[in-house]
Amino acid sequence: MNRVLLPKNLPELWSFLENEPEARVYAGGTDLLVQMRARCADNLVLICLERIAELAGVREDEDGFWIGACTTFRRLLNHPRIREQIPVLAKALSTLGSPPIRNMATIGGNICTASPAGDTLPPLYVLDADLILSTQSGERVVPLSGFITAPGKTQLERGEVLTQIRIKKPEGYRVQHFEKVGQRKALACAIASMAALVKTSPAGVIESARIAWGSVGPTVVVSPDAEAALTGKTLSPAVLEAAADLAGKAMAPIDDIRATAVYRRRVAANLLLRIGT
Repeated sequence: MNRVLLPKNLPELWSFLENEPEARVYAGGTDLLVQMRARCADNLVLICLERIAELAGVREDEDGFWIGACTTFRRLLNHPRIREQIPVLAKALSTLGSPPIRNMATIGGNICTASPAGDTLPPLYVLDADLILSTQSGERVVPLSGFITAPGKTQLERGEVLTQIRIKKPEGYRVQHFEKVGQRKALACAIASMAALVKTSPAGVIESARIAWGSVGPTVVVSPDAEAALTGKTLSPAVLEAAADLAGKAMAPIDDIRATAVYRRRVAANLLLRIGT
């Protein structure tokens, strides 16, 4: 039988981790508990973070947002400043799971699961999110872009917990776009997803573009070549098609029960054509 520990604050969490160094840490459990049932896992020690108030919530300052790792998707979707300032993330959250899932699932859990199909990951990549990883003795800041090393693998060390996500406001990026393709409109694991931030001049010339794709590689895929192809141009079908061709070359999708690698690559690249629509 599995044993679940429920710390009420961070000092209790550090104590539990010191006494149970092999314990699995979780918050909403929407991914971990499903994996455990599938593998018939037993005799595990689990540490549930849901009672630690300081790990949930959103704080805004002049430059951006501090988001507690245990903040649920529903809480983020209900936050008016998140919807207003970073709609690219809000759109991704709205496509993830069902209402009951969004009530339980947390942003930190979605990051630490490190799934290639994680819906929040492409938006957080283009937002240049930083992660605060904490231990009893201190903390370190790791860019999300370097945190996930492979499917299900991260830079988290023993005794370390993701406590906060730092997102700077994307000033000047008037185009914020997220799109996901699945086998159905709801409750679908992404066949391909894309997040994009585009900054344009008053004349409509692209000054900067940040684009990231999910489900088309072992980690989130970016294409500096595609971004460079957009910069200095205006948004037009021809420009987007040229960038889409370059983006496809950066992808390394797989065949699985949801789609072939060829289909994933084509669909993911074509999502670029919908920017600005």
